[in-house]
Amino acid sequence: MTFGSSVPTVSVDDLSADDLLLDVRENDEWEAGHAEGAVHVPMSDFAVRYGEMSDTLDDGRRVNVICRSGGRSAQVTAYLLQQGLDAANVAGGMEAWAAAGRAVVGAGGAPGAVI
Repeated sequence: MTFGSSVPTVSVDDLSADDLLLDVRENDEWEAGHAEGAVHVPMSDFAVRYGEMSDTLDDGRRVNVICRSGGRSAQVTAYLLQQGLDAANVAGGMEAWAAAGRAVVGAGGAPGAVI
């Protein structure tokens, strides 16, 4: 994956429950806490798993990509844009998500934390 210096961004406040949210953090980060309803594909597995995810990611909605703070998700956003998908990086990542008061759930649906 190549890093895109200028990718579209979206703020947490502009996201709704119906938006497609792709979390690219690693498994331990996901299990500690994530946005309910997000799709999880770790960045380290993304290029390999992209083919199996193409139907989910190409459902006509913009793919909003999130990580902890925005760096990894910017790279995945750039990759998705190169594949011809409508994608945007979530500014500030899960840290901004939690700071905005959005729910963070852990494994099993218990309250979670961003690590």
